Amino acid sequence: MDISIFKKLGLSEKETAVYLSLLEQGAVSVRNLAKAADLNRGTTYDILKKLQELGLASFFHKNTRQHFVAEEPDKILKLLASRQAELSMAEEKIIELIPELKSLQEKGGDKPVTKFYEGKSGVKFILDDILISMKALSQKDYYVYSAAGVREDVYGAYPDFNKKRIKQNIKANTISLSAGGGTYGLDERKWLPSASSGQVEMMTYILIYADKCAYISRDSRNNPVGVIIENKMIYETQKILFKELWKLI
Repeated sequence: MDISIFKKLGLSEKETAVYLSLLEQGAVSVRNLAKAADLNRGTTYDILKKLQELGLASFFHKNTRQHFVAEEPDKILKLLASRQAELSMAEEKIIELIPELKSLQEKGGDKPVTKFYEGKSGVKFILDDILISMKALSQKDYYVYSAAGVREDVYGAYPDFNKKRIKQNIKANTISLSAGGGTYGLDERKWLPSASSGQVEMMTYILIYADKCAYISRDSRNNPVGVIIENKMIYETQKILFKELWKLI
């Protein structure tokens, strides 16, 4: 029997052990149940109280002694439905709180926040952050410095990124620092004059978006790594530099 599902219901290993022992033993005293579950009596009794609160156990008196019995296993479905309802209510409250939480976050906006990511999953997280961050903006343009090598890491980590970007009507403006790369829709690309020389082998892939700047490169073991810096002033500076360079190419 796979008992890991009980963890998702909020039951610990000891609580699961008591519940399963209760099912096996039938009507049983705390003493005998504790022995069956290999726990002390105090812990077993505390767990039984919780199982009663969850509707998974009940008790009766027999010969002046208290005996416990497990409720029908179908009650687990009722507990699951209750947990789902609680999660649904929690989701609604969190949605209501998000504007207030963002307001608290913005109070520290003058201090740059840096987040580090590793591997393909880290690169994908950065690209997902672009889609999520740009979704709420009326101006859906962002800016990219694209570089060979790292470019392949980006495309490989999220093959359908451009498809999702286009679906969200997000426009990309890209300056290629090296040869290669193309357009995919809702984007423009320019190449630095030195890009065709082929002399530059590896540089950093830079994304400028939604008051953030992301840098994707490779570490000493040649694995993709990324950094997101969240700061409006840094973002505005990088955007101005990008636009000025764009005019000159």
